[in-house]
Amino acid sequence: MTRVWKWNRPVTVREVLEDLQRERSIAYTTVMTVLDNLHQKGWVRREAEGRAYRYEAVSTRAAYAAALMNEAWSHSDNPAAALVAFFGMMSDEQRQALRDAVRIVQGPETPDTVPDTGAENPGSAQDGGGR
Repeated sequence: MTRVWKWNRPVTVREVLEDLQRERSIAYTTVMTVLDNLHQKGWVRREAEGRAYRYEAVSTRAAYAAALMNEAWSHSDNPAAALVAFFGMMSDEQRQALRDAVRIVQGPETPDTVPDTGAENPGSAQDGGGR
């Protein structure tokens, strides 16, 4: 999957094979079998091109990682404790990325999420106005 995600386009067995062979010896049939297994599991889709197939990832690497985390968390008998343990394993950079992600998911602050201090309402009872 790493190779398929890396290129972010439909790839052939031959392309993946040639890329892998830069690092180690591997047979064409091995790569073909792995890509076929990924197709059978629904991780990649394939389209015929002549006598070969082009394989493309069904989801992004980020979506796949999120699904793995969600699956692991959902199997916990104590989700809060699992999250605390998980956060405890994170590096400072990972915790900052988590804070950034939470901000993105929560969206911008709205009047409903900001405590009312009465400062924007001159007629509020807090400052004695409006009487």
